[in-house]
Amino acid sequence: MKLLLFSDLHCDQDAARALVELAKQADVIVGAGDFAIKRKGLADTIEILQTVDCPAILVPGNGESVEELTQACRDWPQAHVLHGTSARVAGFVFFGIGGGIPTTPFGDWSYDFSEEEAVALLKPMAAGSILVTHSPPWNCVDIDGSGTHRGSQSIRQAIEAKQPPLVVCGHVHDSWEQTDHIGDATVINAGPRGVWHPIG
Repeated sequence: MKLLLFSDLHCDQDAARALVELAKQADVIVGAGDFAIKRKGLADTIEILQTVDCPAILVPGNGESVEELTQACRDWPQAHVLHGTSARVAGFVFFGIGGGIPTTPFGDWSYDFSEEEAVALLKPMAAGSILVTHSPPWNCVDIDGSGTHRGSQSIRQAIEAKQPPLVVCGHVHDSWEQTDHIGDATVINAGPRGVWHPIG
């Protein structure tokens, strides 16, 4: 199965259209959050993406809430919006958690969660699920332009405990399109251009 992974479109309609074209070769597309900018422009981005023919797994970023993303996808029957929840698609279980983790310094508009809140949201994840997060795990595809690790300890602990075969994330722009591993888990910070990953 061919997965097309992406994140952080931030209202870039040209990037969204390019992903729609790429998705003609995909079995499932996986969007790891930040479709909007500061809670604005979400509907326009989703309107483009929903023209893809295959199923979509989506989590909110810190630029939109799960409620806003769910509402924007109401006319997209093949979209599965996940946040502390899972879905079985094409024979695989996907588990998703969105938002900025840990809490970002960006202010009230940012859809953020503490590490403690994230532990509770991650608890229902079954072992072996494909994990889709907006924020990367700590010390893995999470280095920003200043060389600082910006990932989540709770996400890393969940990966170490549950060993998903694949983790898809975004959020830290300076680590886009980078791949690393935590145990047997392949961790990909996707970015807006799209990354192919076969599975199964």
